[in-house]
Amino acid sequence: MQFIKFMTSGTGRGARIVLGLTIMSLGQFVVHGTLGTILTVVALIPISGGIFDFCLIGFAMGYPLKGADARKKLADK
Repeated sequence: MQFIKFMTSGTGRGARIVLGLTIMSLGQFVVHGTLGTILTVVALIPISGGIFDFCLIGFAMGYPLKGADARKKLADK
C-alpha cells in the first residue's frame, strides 16, 4: 500500500516521468536497432502515466486507474 501511495503522489509521478525519460534515452542513444525502438515506445507508458495521472501498477493491484481516485481510496483506509 505504501508503494501505491508513493506512486500516486506528486513525487511518484515525477519519478515515473524521469524513469520514462531515462528508458527513452537508453533506447535512443545507447541501444540501437529494434530493441532501442521498443525501449523508446515502452518508455511512453511511465511518461504518460506521470503526466496524465494514472497508475497501471496500482490498477493491477486493485486500485482505481486514475491517480486522484486512488489517492482518495488510500486516504479512506
